[in-house]
Amino acid sequence: MTDRRIDKLAELIVDYSLDVQSGNLFEINGTLLATPLVEKIFEVALLRGAHPYISSTIPGLEEQFLALADEEQLQHVSVIEQLVVNQFDARIHLMSAENTKALSQVDPGRQVMRNLAHNEIWQKSKGRRARGELRECYALFPTDGYAQDADMSLRAFENLVYRASLVYEADPVAAWNEVHRCQQELVDFLDLKETLRVVAAETDITLSVSGRVFVNCSGKINLPDGEVFTSPVEDGVDGHIRFTYPIVTRGRQIEDVRLWFENGRVVKATAEKNEVFLHQMLDTDQGARYLGEFAIGTNPYMVHFTKNAHLDEKIGGTIHLALGNSFPEVGGRNQSAIHWDMVCDLRNGEIYADGQLFYRAGELLGDLSWPFRPE
Repeated sequence: MTDRRIDKLAELIVDYSLDVQSGNLFEINGTLLATPLVEKIFEVALLRGAHPYISSTIPGLEEQFLALADEEQLQHVSVIEQLVVNQFDARIHLMSAENTKALSQVDPGRQVMRNLAHNEIWQKSKGRRARGELRECYALFPTDGYAQDADMSLRAFENLVYRASLVYEADPVAAWNEVHRCQQELVDFLDLKETLRVVAAETDITLSVSGRVFVNCSGKINLPDGEVFTSPVEDGVDGHIRFTYPIVTRGRQIEDVRLWFENGRVVKATAEKNEVFLHQMLDTDQGARYLGEFAIGTNPYMVHFTKNAHLDEKIGGTIHLALGNSFPEVGGRNQSAIHWDMVCDLRNGEIYADGQLFYRAGELLGDLSWPFRPE
């Protein structure tokens, strides 16, 4: 039986998130586990007159590559990938891992080498996106691997993801437009500010956002979505923060991360679990110790911590910071081979903008409003 939620998600991705047009070169990227969604996106794209190209992979191949490849192979960038980044009009990345811990035994140094080799093409992709030349979206397809990480059944996890993607709404596009309208109030408020301060248990951090703009994330770049973000001024971050949620990346879970900043740079970092890996990531390159992003999560349907940053950074009542590469479209200038999101629960915290309290215990204050609340 066809899952109507997949049909609606495919239509949302093609028509709303990426606005795929006739004649567009369109890449559909994912693992074989996402085949039902890949097939539907392919069908819709063809009906819109686009030229879809599928670049699927088999679960386990990345682990095999990182284990067996020699140095030359690790540093090789596919000419096909270069072609897509340089010439395609739209890309959808379907996150669809079978085993999220598959890379947990891979040498981190080899992962860093691979990341550094792809940094130039990554920067080019972000530049084309900032100029409006490339439309790119990341969507999550529910798998058993993600559900197990979240301590949920696959059925319950599917319900969480699809509800947070707003495909249960009668008109998902209208729903995301309403999210955009509400979030724009917050963006307009923050765009006029110079400094943000976040205060919570074992957290007191100040970020300069002078001259930076905020982005309203309402289903165009990510699905599920729901956040507003910017890139802080590179040398304008001071203070300390404790990340209350575990950080899961590259097959590893890093717990109870604490960072101390001086003049924008991480000068001290600790973790209760996988601290060595934390420091290896911080030493990736010069930009890895600086912030590339500050964001406020807004999605009211994301109510469950899943150990998946793509989902958890959207939880209403949280903030997240990302170490590494920043966003040129908001004025960010930091460059790095990593962009590492870390989520902090702020439902017992506060945020001040130029000294004005506007966010307390996960709620906006004054005339600001969240996107619609679940009934």
